[in-house]
Amino acid sequence: MKRSQINKYIDEAKDFFARNHFFLPEFAFWTPGQWKGRGTEADEIRSRHLGWDVTDFGSGKFEEMGLLLFTLRNGRLDDPRNLKNYCEKVMVVREQQVTPFHFHFQKTEDIINRGAGRLVLELYNSTKDGRFADTPVLVHCDGVLVEVPPGGQILLEPGESITLPPGLYHNFFAEKGRGTALIGEVSGVNDDATDNRFKEALPRFSPVEEDEPPVHLLCNEYPPANR
Repeated sequence: MKRSQINKYIDEAKDFFARNHFFLPEFAFWTPGQWKGRGTEADEIRSRHLGWDVTDFGSGKFEEMGLLLFTLRNGRLDDPRNLKNYCEKVMVVREQQVTPFHFHFQKTEDIINRGAGRLVLELYNSTKDGRFADTPVLVHCDGVLVEVPPGGQILLEPGESITLPPGLYHNFFAEKGRGTALIGEVSGVNDDATDNRFKEALPRFSPVEEDEPPVHLLCNEYPPANR
C-alpha cells in the first residue's frame, strides 16, 4: 500500500469514529516526531502492537479486500505474569470490503456491531488439515445458540455480537447499502505472528510504498525507546 493511501484511510477513520462518538486514546494521535521522543514508558504500546493497523492483505485493492483496525489494549502470550490476558480492538469495515477467510489457533473473540452499518459474516468449521468442513456451524450470538449451514451467513445489526471460537473459519464485510460498519472485537490475547490461519496464503501486514511522510505510525512501525 502507498503511504498516501494509509494516511487517507486513517484520517477518514478518525472522522468516522468522531461522528459515531467513539473516542480513541491519546496515543492514537501521536506523530512520528512525538514517537521519537518516547522512552520506555510507552513500551506496552510498542510490545503489544497497540494502535493503527491498515492492511490490504497483499491484494492491492484495499476497498475490496482490506481492513482498518485500532488495537486499544492487548496482552502477550509470552507474559509469565499473565497480567493482561485479553485484547480489545475497534474496526472500520467498508461496504463489501472483505476480510478474507481465516481462523485463530488459540484466540476466542467476540465480534460486536458497535452501532453503524450491518456486518455480514460467513462461517465454516475447519478440518484438521485446514480445509472447509461440510458440517453445520454452531455459534453463540449474544448468548443464544444459532446453527447455520457450511458457508452460512450471520448478520449483525447495531448492538449485536457473535462469539467465534478457535478453528472457526470466518470472513466478514459490511452489507451494501447500509453504510460503513463500526465493529468492535473483544478477545483473548491477539498475536498476529502465530495465531492466524488464512484459508489462502496471504500476508497479514502490507508492504508500504513511502510516497509521502506518515501522519501516524502503524502498530508495527514504532521506533525503539529513546532511553
